[in-house]
Amino acid sequence: MSSNIIDEVKEYYGKTLTVTEDLATNACCTSAAPPIHIRKCIKNIHRDVISKYYGCGLCVPDAIEGLTVLDLGCGAGRDVYIAAQLVGKGGRVIGVDMTEEQIEVAKRTQDHHAEVFGYANTEFYLGQIENLSAIPELKPNSVDIIISNCVINLCPDKDAVLSDCFKLLKEGGELYFSDVYSSCRVPKILRDDKVLWGECISGALYWNDFINMAKRHGFLDPRLVEDSVITVENPVLEEKIAIYCTSLKFFSATYRLFKISSLESHCEDYGQAVIYKGTIPRCEGEFTLDNHHVIQRGKVFPVCGNTWKMLFDTRFEKHFDFVGNFDIHYGIYDGCGILIPFDSARSITNSSEGGSCC
Repeated sequence: MSSNIIDEVKEYYGKTLTVTEDLATNACCTSAAPPIHIRKCIKNIHRDVISKYYGCGLCVPDAIEGLTVLDLGCGAGRDVYIAAQLVGKGGRVIGVDMTEEQIEVAKRTQDHHAEVFGYANTEFYLGQIENLSAIPELKPNSVDIIISNCVINLCPDKDAVLSDCFKLLKEGGELYFSDVYSSCRVPKILRDDKVLWGECISGALYWNDFINMAKRHGFLDPRLVEDSVITVENPVLEEKIAIYCTSLKFFSATYRLFKISSLESHCEDYGQAVIYKGTIPRCEGEFTLDNHHVIQRGKVFPVCGNTWKMLFDTRFEKHFDFVGNFDIHYGIYDGCGILIPFDSARSITNSSEGGSCC
C-alpha cells in the first residue's frame, strides 16, 4: 500500500472525522472507564484535544516518571498530554502524526497545557510512523517507552513501524500499545474498503502474524496485557464483513514488547522467582506485568527466565527482589504453552527407564 491508503487515512482522520461521534463503528472506542489517576489527567486536557480523540484503549504503562515517551499516531495529543503529566517535569513526551489537522490542534494547545501543568515537556512532529527515521529529532536508542493507541493497524507497512520502534528504543525499553487484531487474516476485498480501514477494522493484523512479525524485528517475547471483543455495532458494516468471512472476529488488545537483547524465543525454567516490594505508585498491592503475571506484594512469585529479565533489566528492577540465577536450566517453563514434542516422552514422565535410538 501504498500511498493510496496513507492518503485515504489522512482524509478520513483529517476531514471526514471532525469529532469522536463521527466514528462509524466501536472499534476505536472503549467501554472501560479509565483509572482514577488517568481521569484526573484527562480533566486537565483542552476540550479541543478531547473532542478529536479516536483511540481504542488506554496505552500508558506504569512507572514512567522522568522517562522519554514517544506516542505514535498521537492525533490531537490526548495521550501525549496524559503521559506528560505522568512523566513529570523531568520527563519528555514526543508525539508523531501524519495528519496536519490533528497536529495543528496538538501544537496550538501546547502553551495551554504547559500553563496548566506548570512545565513544558511535549514535542509534536508531522510525519509517518512507517518512516520515523525521516524525523531528525528522533535518535536511535533514545526513547524509554513507545506508546500507540489504535494506529499501527492503519499503517500499510507494519514491518517498518516495528523495525523503527526497535531501533529507537533504549535497551530495556518497551513498546506498549493498544490496537485491533483479527482471528484470521482479513480478506483482500475488506482490506480495500477505505471506511473499514479508517475504522481500524480491515487493517487489523491476524494475531499470529503479529506475534511472528514482532519476533522477526527483535521483540522476542510479546506479552498480552489485556483484550476485549470488538462487536463493530454498525449493521451495514457487520453485514459486509459477514458476507466475505463468517469466522472473522476482531479484538482490541494491549501488548507490551520489550527491547531486551538476551530474551529467549520461549519461556525457559531456571528455578527463579521474584518478590514485589509494592513500591510502584498506584500498584502498591500488586503489579500486573501481563495477563498471566499479576504479582502480589511480598509473595515469592516463580518466573521464567524471560519474565525475570523483563523485571531485572528494565525500569522495574528497583521494585523487586530477585531469587536465583541462570546457572541451571530445568527445561521449558511449565505453562509456557510449549511442551516437549516427542510422543515417547509421555511414557517416561513417571519412569526412569531409557529407550533406544531406533
